[in-house]
Amino acid sequence: MTAEAQRRRAVWHVLLVTAGLLVLAVISAGSVYLVNKARDDNKWVLHTIEVENQLNTLLLEIRRAESGARGFLLTQGQTFKTDHEKAVAAIRPVLDRVTRLTSDNPLQRDSMEKLHTAIDSRLGQFAQEMDFIRRGQPDRATALVREAAAADTTSAISRTAGAMIEEEERLFRLRSMNADRSQTFAASMTAIGSALVVLLALISTWLVRRSARARDEAETRLRDANLNLEAIVDERTADLREANNEIQRFAYIVSHDLRSPLVNIMGFTSELEELSGDVFRRIGGLTQAATGGPPPAAGEIALEGPDKQLSADFSEALGFIKSSIAKMDRLISAILNLTREGRREFEPVKIDTRELIEAIVSTLAHQASEAQAEIHVEPLPNIVSDRLALEQIFSNLIDNGIKYLKNGVPGEIRIRGRTKLGYAIFEISDNGRGIDPKDHQRIFDLFRRAGTQDKPGQGIGLAHVRALVRRLGGTMSVSSELNTGSTFIVTLPINWNASNRNSDQ
Repeated sequence: MTAEAQRRRAVWHVLLVTAGLLVLAVISAGSVYLVNKARDDNKWVLHTIEVENQLNTLLLEIRRAESGARGFLLTQGQTFKTDHEKAVAAIRPVLDRVTRLTSDNPLQRDSMEKLHTAIDSRLGQFAQEMDFIRRGQPDRATALVREAAAADTTSAISRTAGAMIEEEERLFRLRSMNADRSQTFAASMTAIGSALVVLLALISTWLVRRSARARDEAETRLRDANLNLEAIVDERTADLREANNEIQRFAYIVSHDLRSPLVNIMGFTSELEELSGDVFRRIGGLTQAATGGPPPAAGEIALEGPDKQLSADFSEALGFIKSSIAKMDRLISAILNLTREGRREFEPVKIDTRELIEAIVSTLAHQASEAQAEIHVEPLPNIVSDRLALEQIFSNLIDNGIKYLKNGVPGEIRIRGRTKLGYAIFEISDNGRGIDPKDHQRIFDLFRRAGTQDKPGQGIGLAHVRALVRRLGGTMSVSSELNTGSTFIVTLPINWNASNRNSDQ
């Protein structure tokens, strides 16, 4: 497939995804809007029905109150009185509910004012009728009933309530139409959206199948092109392993062979030092004889002036030579140790990390006591790894923590650990002199040191530690600032597989 074809296909994929997202967004937004509108329309339909029910209930309670009052007037029966009182008690709550339900409609609010007036008047008449009956004046109660009938109060209540019911019926028809229209729109939107989704799905299926065919063709070509890739990788890996072993052998041979001339230089330097003593004693003796002075005692060098300065310069030069020879000897020994360690194959065993570190701490207890340092070992995760390599890693880091504490400040070294995603993370922190951020990488370089050089060392400890950590499949880093202490972070696999790493050495 050409680059132009791939570009066109990518454009079509983008357009398809964009179209699908737009369709889904429009359908979702439209559906939400129409569903909410239909729900609101249905709510208003139910509201209308509720108003009608409450108005009918109100009329029913008024009729019950009238029937109870007339029955009590005619028979003096307590049942009629009880029915009348219950009906009167129910009228007010129903009237209040109707008032609340119709508060949104100005026309209905006007009708409610008339209804309130008529009902208040009728309830007042009920109260007077019942009072006359209780006082034993049925004639006056009967006259009041005729007066209420003549005033047509009940009919006025019925007419007003009937007008309100007709208004609600009109609203019911209108709101039912709106609800039906909203539901129709929602169904249409759903049908159209479903059709578009099906269309996009068909297009997507076609494009996916087309892409799958193209991918299968590309994979076939890739398999054909990389048929011998594994063999090539194995061959180059073997070459790399052999080159690595050759470098280690070369470093070992060079380091070992350098020691022989170095020993000779050290021997000849010692002989030269003894010879210089004899030479300068003779020079001193000749000087004394030339001046007529007494000969120097055995083993004594009596020099003056330029001869004495020459002897001092010669001794200083020999001192520099011996110091350089000692340093070179230490470096050669370090290289030999590194090459021997590089040839050693690691053996994974299950390790109680806390026990291992506590054993290391006990061996460094004397140095810690002299440095006035406390070492705290917190709970640590157990791992499967090489025991000797771990001992070298943690011994070096804890020893550095003790060695580089601040003078006059009680030291505190803390070892803690945790696990994350199949790895154990160990942190060795101290409150020592710290490391300048610009030297964070320098301290891991071979034969490189940072900060004040007031402690013995060849600059191979941290380089060796990081090499061991890498061979164990982990990583190592440092977090530190000057005068704020340091934290070395060692990340190692919880279950190390020796075959995966030893094959790379």
